[in-house]
Amino acid sequence: MACDRCSEPSVAWIRYSGAHLCAAHFREYVERRVKQEIRRELELTGAPTKIAVGLSGGKDSCTALLLLHEYLGRRPDVALEAITVDEGIEGYRPPSLERARAFCAQLGVPHHVISYRETQGFEMDRVVRVDPEAIPCSYCGVFRRHALNRKARDIGADYLATGLNLDDTAESVLMNVARGDVERLARLGPHDVAQPGLVPRLQPLRMVPELEGYLYAYLRQVPFHDAECPYASRAQRGRFKEILHRLEEESPGTRHAILHGYDDLRPVLQGAWPPAKLTACARCGQPTVRELCKACEMKERLESLAQG
Repeated sequence: MACDRCSEPSVAWIRYSGAHLCAAHFREYVERRVKQEIRRELELTGAPTKIAVGLSGGKDSCTALLLLHEYLGRRPDVALEAITVDEGIEGYRPPSLERARAFCAQLGVPHHVISYRETQGFEMDRVVRVDPEAIPCSYCGVFRRHALNRKARDIGADYLATGLNLDDTAESVLMNVARGDVERLARLGPHDVAQPGLVPRLQPLRMVPELEGYLYAYLRQVPFHDAECPYASRAQRGRFKEILHRLEEESPGTRHAILHGYDDLRPVLQGAWPPAKLTACARCGQPTVRELCKACEMKERLESLAQG
């Protein structure tokens, strides 16, 4: 099958649009959407701006870093730095950490590492041993957000970019609707308003489906680490991933429809559930709506279980 725009062989069939694209036009197709998303989320005024990029070493975060570097890296008013969170998962994180370090060195981007052992005193392998009945991702998601925000603040970042793609975002919308957690739905990134102590999130790949991101990274020869977390099978998100996949198979374009619908509702949700007033966590100093942030509450639970 030839590309719809030239005579070159097609490498991708975009089911939700019907387009067949060659490698060059597929790259252009992805890059155009990422550029549009960056312009939509980020307003640069010429003032010095530092963007931290959460870099796991996987396909999405490496692609996000690459494109941010290509689009913004030469601007004198923009500084890019990368942050990798070491969760402490033997056999999984060490190789991706090395890949992240090497990629940052290749791009000339400063690289920082922050670990759960450093921030919480518990690496994930130990968390699973101490609290075997809990879903590991319930700890890991909270600890990761805590660590990324802490390190981004430490390096003076104005924004924190992540590699969340279209599938990730649509899954988050579905999960919060299913739980009836409208307040959390109103707080999903990207963030338009900065709250004290919280570094606003950017999502450059927000309109790029996961498989398109995978193909793009392959075509660009992005040196990413391709492995799944050994604890991912126990995550509730996996069920919503399967639901979303079935919906997309039956009705191509469902992911985009979910996200466009959410964006239309977002101003109403944010009006009804404005950002909560934040204070400093009594234990770690990170922003929270309670005396202790969720990460410190979880840490206290682990400490109690470990002592018992």
